[in-house]
Amino acid sequence: MSEQNKNYQRLNQSDIFSHFSSMGYLPRWGVLLIDLLLCIVAFAISYLIGSGVFTYGEDETMWPIWAQMLLLLAVQTLSFWCFHTYSGVLRYSTFIDTIKILLSVVSSGIAVLLASGISIHLSGPKLCLNTAVIIYVFVSFTLLFCLRVGIKTLFETMQQSVSWSRKVLIYGTKQAGIAIARMLRSSNDSGYRVVGFIEDGKDGKRFNLLGMKVYHKDNRLIERMQSEGIRNIIVSPMKMKEIRPNEDLAIFLDNNIHILTTPYFTEWEENSDLASMNRIGKIDSIKIEDLLERPQIHIDTDNVKKMLTDKVIMVTGAAGSIGSELTRQILGFNPRVVILFEQAESPLHDFVLDLKAEFPRQRIIACIGDVRDRHRVEEVISDLRPSVIYHAAAYKHVPLMEDHPNEAVHANVAGTKNVADMAVKYGVECFVMISTDKAVNPTNIMGASKRIAEMYVQSLYNSLCSDNKPCPRFITTRFGNVLGSNGSVIPYFKKQIAAGGPVTVTHPEIIRYFMTIPEACCLVLEASTIGNGGEIFIFDMGHPIKILDLAKNMIRLAGYVPGKDIQIVFTGLRPGEKLYEELLNQKETTLPTENDKIMRAKVREYPFEQVNEQVNKLLELSNQSKPFLTVSLMKQIVPEYLSRNSVYEQLDK
Repeated sequence: MSEQNKNYQRLNQSDIFSHFSSMGYLPRWGVLLIDLLLCIVAFAISYLIGSGVFTYGEDETMWPIWAQMLLLLAVQTLSFWCFHTYSGVLRYSTFIDTIKILLSVVSSGIAVLLASGISIHLSGPKLCLNTAVIIYVFVSFTLLFCLRVGIKTLFETMQQSVSWSRKVLIYGTKQAGIAIARMLRSSNDSGYRVVGFIEDGKDGKRFNLLGMKVYHKDNRLIERMQSEGIRNIIVSPMKMKEIRPNEDLAIFLDNNIHILTTPYFTEWEENSDLASMNRIGKIDSIKIEDLLERPQIHIDTDNVKKMLTDKVIMVTGAAGSIGSELTRQILGFNPRVVILFEQAESPLHDFVLDLKAEFPRQRIIACIGDVRDRHRVEEVISDLRPSVIYHAAAYKHVPLMEDHPNEAVHANVAGTKNVADMAVKYGVECFVMISTDKAVNPTNIMGASKRIAEMYVQSLYNSLCSDNKPCPRFITTRFGNVLGSNGSVIPYFKKQIAAGGPVTVTHPEIIRYFMTIPEACCLVLEASTIGNGGEIFIFDMGHPIKILDLAKNMIRLAGYVPGKDIQIVFTGLRPGEKLYEELLNQKETTLPTENDKIMRAKVREYPFEQVNEQVNKLLELSNQSKPFLTVSLMKQIVPEYLSRNSVYEQLDK
């Protein structure tokens, strides 16, 4: 438990106001008793006013005062029961509760007046003073209403005034922001005190909302917040969709204002009982992924469904970051069977258990195997006969592959060749390869090996088509870094921040493209329906992000000040690393597709005989464990491959 939480609990246990604000709820009979006592007071006031202001004939006979009061209380009690006015919690009274009270006192007044009129019609005594009953309706409603408003206001005031609560502004003045403010004001243990709203400039005329100040987002906003000791803002999930987080929230990040968010409203609605009102206490910092502006991805699910439903689908590297998300999305389209091909035993075992719990009716076949093992690949494909193969198995870590070029060739080149060859041999309908932006103008072993794999797949398809031979639709998808994948920079930075730093960045100017794993997999599925065969598709990765800015924002989101609380250290570019990644090389251009987030790369094509001969020779050299000869041949196959910050730079000379 953090020191901040310990302090909060200590103050919460010692502060008299926090004890008061966290008192238990009155039982229903207690609320009913208080309401009836107020009704007695209302009757007394009404009778005094009615009998003192209005005069009546001496011959009128009426029930004694005590009998009138008992009659009115009996009817009022029955009315309270009918409208359940006592079932709510006074401190959480709402407009609906007000309506219930109004209906209950009006109906009881009408009932007593009707009973009195019937008694007179039957030549009986007048049951009560009619004027007093009418006045009673107004007085009793006023007292009951004031009770609820008073208790609600008292509790909110006590909660807002306790010393341990942190001041917070709500970003936005629409319904979502107002709902958060109301929930926070009624919450017992959120630890935050709403003191106002931030208007983002669309409505500059608003000065007050829910009795709180509205701050305008101008050049003086941060100065006003600092002078009033406000160090936190809350942005609703709905508001996050309306704004450009990286730009609109930059002013707060740059001034070390803590940015928070809440659960989606659906999570509140799923637990709508009284205890769930404190769910708003689960306010947490926004994630760095929320700040990386990613446009919403739309795919043609009808085409994907047509392609995958009731089909046998195979995913290689199924337990990896991309493979696992692809599998989950594929299972949502009701395939006949999904084959999970993976060489890592424990991750595959855990993944299968998760999938069987999540998709109990789907048939899932787990196959231990390595794409480098040609015989195992053939065994699985020949036995299970998949219709579609998504090839996600690969080695991807640049520095490691720079130290082990032969292993990169085995996994990324030989592995792709094995799966592609077996897809042709056993009549697979579609083969989709997951590639990378590092294959463009590669400066490292990993990128070069993926480019060679691209060349092999594309040339194989072109060769089969030119010979009029049946073949799968070979499709390659190329994209950049995915957020949160195994070994990616964001989980690494999170660990460093949690350890107190320092956060290590290789170079102050290094930039990268980022995409979330789910959206990358969505586009892979879409591309597999768009492609006719032989294409290399690239995805719209948005704007590149400076890794230094990413590190600073992550430190700020964790509640620290970069360079003060947590240091940033520059370690220098790693072997094979370059400052920026490209999705196309200089000789390539793009063509549009039906999806504006997917473009077709117009790349150089090579004869299959040439590529196949070079790949076979490359595999022979890699099997001989001669890294320099292996890398030298890779540079011949991919002329644009120029090593950077690597021992293999001498080969470029």
